[in-house]
Amino acid sequence: MTTNNVTRFLDSKKVKYKAFDLPAEKLGAIESALLLNVPASQVFKSIVVLRTRPGKPILAIVPGDHEVDLKLLAEAAGEKKLQVSTQAEAEKLTGLQTGGISPLALINRGFQMWLDSSASNFEEIHISGGQRGLNIRLPVKDLLILTGARLALISHAESRE
Repeated sequence: MTTNNVTRFLDSKKVKYKAFDLPAEKLGAIESALLLNVPASQVFKSIVVLRTRPGKPILAIVPGDHEVDLKLLAEAAGEKKLQVSTQAEAEKLTGLQTGGISPLALINRGFQMWLDSSASNFEEIHISGGQRGLNIRLPVKDLLILTGARLALISHAESRE
């Protein structure tokens, strides 16, 4: 099993979690869900969202089969307008590769975190372990406590063209 700063942090906090090694290429949440044999709605992805005025970047943590709803997120965060970062901006702001951006790797890194309220439908959810190829399943309540994330409805089902 892969060990990194995220797993060491969870161990130090005595959090019950399970780490899963996946292929190290950039996988979307849906591909990860298929490999893990869990519903895509239980595998959460981290999306870096930027404010249009000065302020902390936002990490939106949403189900794999959903998209961030910028209007809902702006309302929750008390902002007028938000925009999703580019892949390059996300990697620069987080210091992590896309596909490996984890809320647990960004604690105390200046991000305001929002977890989609659908996470409350599960005891545990899957998130990135802070690097490509590492997935972590942990209790929702522990994720909220560790990250200080706030719960709100911030996503909608992805539209299939």
